[in-house]
Order: sequence, then structure tokens, then C-alpha cells
Amino acid sequence: MVLQATSETEVFPGFTATDFDVFEVPGLEARMSLLIERIRPKLHELGERLSPFLTELCGEPMFPHVAKHARRTINPPNDTWIAFAPGKRGYKMFPHFQIGLFGSHLFVQFAIIYESDNKSVFAEHALNQLDDIAKHIPAHYVWSGNHMVPGGDTQGELGADGLVQLLQRLRTVKASEALCGVIIDRNDPLLLDGEAFINKVKETFTTVLPLYKMSF
Repeated sequence: MVLQATSETEVFPGFTATDFDVFEVPGLEARMSLLIERIRPKLHELGERLSPFLTELCGEPMFPHVAKHARRTINPPNDTWIAFAPGKRGYKMFPHFQIGLFGSHLFVQFAIIYESDNKSVFAEHALNQLDDIAKHIPAHYVWSGNHMVPGGDTQGELGADGLVQLLQRLRTVKASEALCGVIIDRNDPLLLDGEAFINKVKETFTTVLPLYKMSF
């Protein structure tokens, strides 16, 4: 289900080069100041716009969580994000959905990271449903095993064997992760059209929904 903005909904402004340039600013304090000023309000707006959509899509309440980077004391963040999860107080322990930015690109994805106890459940279900994954997840969708590293491998590049290796590692290695979704280059004109971007996010979350459901 894709909805257009109405007169009662503020049009989302999209993302510009200025937003991505934040990650080139040296120093923790200076970068965080600009991140809070330029990017965080947009992430909060995405939370307000997309939480109702995800709640309906998933059939359970989904709560937005904007990254605070509160534990950082020296190194400035290389990325920032908003996550949507069924937990009101946190998201890292749950399979969740993310929208975030590195300096080079924006990502929209399903994520299950190392703090989650659902990793082995997802890995087992996914390994038993590889044909369904191949059918529902497009070849250009990107898989990653580490949320701290930008990019990853497309499903087409991974192939069945590569995906099996990623999922087997997820099942056995404590620090392993699995993320899947789309990467949008910082210069893609789609990012300048806020409402078109939100529709792309909804389309992507709908596409990776089967992965989320495999996590339980």
C-alpha cells in the first residue's frame, strides 16, 4: 500500500548533498552538532510518517528509534539512522527496519544485528526458505553481514551459495548480522523528491517483509 501526502500531511523535504556532507566534518562535537541540526529532524519526521504504515504492514505496533550516538566520546559517527521495531524502549534486540545515511549513500533495509536473540531463528527459517527468498527479494537488493560497514553484495552477486554462507555464519557466529535492502546513491535525484522517496521506502519495506516474518 503506497499513500501520497495529503493536505494534512507535511511534505517530506527529502535529502540533499548538505545532509551527506555532514559526515565529512571532522571532530565529534562539530559533526554531531550538524547531524542534530540537519539530519535528525528528517529522521524524526520519517518516524512519524512511516510508523503507522509499518504498524499496519506488520500487524503489530512498530515504534521509531532515532540513533542518538550517546556512547561516543571521541570518534564521530560515520552514519546515522532511524530504526522501526516492535519494542517501545529499544530496537537492537529485535528484527527491525532501518533508514540511514553514510556519506556516500542512503540505505533502506531489514536488519537483524548481533544483539538479537532471533538471529538463529531467522537463519534457520531463511535457510529452509531459500526459494522463497529468491522469489520475493530482487537481485539488486543488497545483503550485508556488518551494519557498521557501508555497502555489501547484491543478491545477484551472492547467488544461492553466498547467501547460504551468510546465513550459516549468522546461525553460528555471535557477532554476525544480516541486513537486506536497497542502497540509494547520494546523488540520486530520487532523494530530492521527498514524497517519491517515502513511496520507495514503503515499497522496499513491503518487499523485505517476508524476511522480517522469517525472524519469529
